[in-house]
Parts: sequence; structure tokens; C-alpha cells
Amino acid sequence: MIDVNRKGEVWVFAEQEDGKLSDIALELCGKARELADHVGVKMAAVLPGTSVRGLTDELIAHGADKVYVVEDRRLEHYQTQPYARVICSLVEKHKPQIVVYGASAIGRDLAPRVASALRAGLTADCTDLDIADVRDAASGVTHKNLLLQIRPAFGGNIIATIVNPQRWPQMATVREGVMAMPEPDPKRGGEVVEEEVEFQELDFAVKLIERHREPHTVNLKGARTIAAGGGGVGSKEGFRVIHELAAAMGGAVGASRAAVDSGYVNKAHQVGQTGTTVRPALYIAAGISGTVQHRAGMEESAKIVAINDDPEAPILSVAHYGIVGDLNQIIPMMIRAIKERPKE
Repeated sequence: MIDVNRKGEVWVFAEQEDGKLSDIALELCGKARELADHVGVKMAAVLPGTSVRGLTDELIAHGADKVYVVEDRRLEHYQTQPYARVICSLVEKHKPQIVVYGASAIGRDLAPRVASALRAGLTADCTDLDIADVRDAASGVTHKNLLLQIRPAFGGNIIATIVNPQRWPQMATVREGVMAMPEPDPKRGGEVVEEEVEFQELDFAVKLIERHREPHTVNLKGARTIAAGGGGVGSKEGFRVIHELAAAMGGAVGASRAAVDSGYVNKAHQVGQTGTTVRPALYIAAGISGTVQHRAGMEESAKIVAINDDPEAPILSVAHYGIVGDLNQIIPMMIRAIKERPKE
């Protein structure tokens, strides 16, 4: 899409399932609100679905000035082509300058399809977004108020900042949990815009026959305390001590990618760039070396305790408290201390 609309709005794809907004949609509302205020335009959410009109107040309370609602009984469950038709149609009609999606299963499926149809750029799995003026060294031209799309690159060894000065809208998917969810303001006012999209028969070539959803058994994002183990734990049997520590604290079990890849625990427990981003009150990292990818998912924890037998382990550089030693000796001592603590 070559037409660059510098006055266009900042949009969030308001992902919802079964009439409930996803956390990532509300997290993005807070960041989109900041971006829109920076460039002096309105922030809007795009809400496709069936009987979703009741969700508009929540989006407005979290920062939206407008909510574009597309209601159609055929949009009850997410399907790639119909939802892409909705986004593309509204983008062509209203010409936003920025569109952001959650890097969820749905967002990762939808955003590339939209980008391809609009011939626009897309940066995937961003960990931050910002606005700045960018000077093109080759032409000497300074582009005002570009979206800085920030994400790890080259296996997490560098942080890349990607800009798109020409083919708009500027689009990005953002990892869940990396943006703080704003406090809702129920007194905020906003505009609800009812939109109609003309679908084509081929948009519904795929028919949903039956749905199966596996319930989430691990809630890392909502945990106030997390005990996480890494490859240094040594075995699946050895990982039991991590489970015992988490149980003693009343917290959740986390893991590094090395522990998951080694089969010590399943992927639902993975913390980091390719897992879940967490911000607990207490994060205990045992036997975790602390690669950039893992630190990206937990370094904003309020308190970090690292246990590692390597005094040079990178995890110690972000820990508030570091313990150098054998986790199989240290963790049982911690568990005993927690259990012996007088109950209030």
C-alpha cells in the first residue's frame, strides 16, 4: 500500500474468542494509546465477530477513542480469510498509519495475510514499539514520526529496530506480556462505529466442522511467584525439586528453553522470547544460564533470585540476589525455611 497517510489513526486488532477479549488486545490498547498521543491522532480498535458489541466499553476504558465493530454470524469463530477481508476492507477505507496485532496464534496467522494483501510491511514478534524521526542516510531525507518496531534478531544476539517509511500502514505483531496492561478508566468516552464488509463466496471456502480446545493448565502470566529451572537441573527427575519449591511458595513452575528441549518439563512452562513473558513479584531461576532470550521474558520481575554453580552465569547480572552453589543443596534448604516459617 503506497499511499502514506501521515494523519491516519493508530489501530489495534481487538482479538476475542467466545465473546471475551484476549489479554494481548488490552495490553496493546495501552501502547497504542501512547503511540497515538505521540503523533497526535486517534487510537481505534477493530473488533470483528458475532454479538461482540458488548465488548466495546472495555476497549474504550483501556484507551480506544473509536471501536470499529464488524458483526456477522459467519465471524463467530476465527478463520483467516474472512477476518483478513475485514481488516483489509477497513484499512483501505479509513487508511490508518499503524496497525498492531498480538503475536498470538490468531495474530500470527492474520497479520501476514493482511500484509500480503495490502503489500505493506510487517515486523513479527516485537518486544517494544516507539515513535521517532528517522533520517535516511542515503537520501538525506528525515521521515517524521515513524513507528520503531523493536525485536530481537540473529537468535536474540542483537536488538533490531525496523522502520517502514513508505509502504503503509506500518504493521507489527507484539509478544504477549511485554506491554503492561493499562488500568481501565470506566469514565472514558469513545465512539462506536458500526461497519459492514462485503464478503466474497471464496472467503468462506473453509467450513468449521468441529472445535477442540485444550484448556490452559499453567498460568505463568498471572503468577505472583515463579520457581523456574533450566538445563542445569540435569534431568526430568531432578526437576521435581523445582516443582516442590514452587508448591512451597504457592507459585507456578517455569522453565528455560533448554529445560523444555531436554524434556524435563512441557512447553507450557517455558519463559522467555519463545515462551511466556512474566512479571511476578518473585522469580527464582535455578540452573538457568540466562541467555538473552530467557532474560527478555523475565527481567522485569520485581525480585529475581538466581541459583547457579557458575559465578560467571549471565543470569547473575540481572538478579537482585545471586547464590553461587549446587541447586540440589540450596533449594531443599529454601523449602525447609519456607515451611518452617511461622504462619501469619
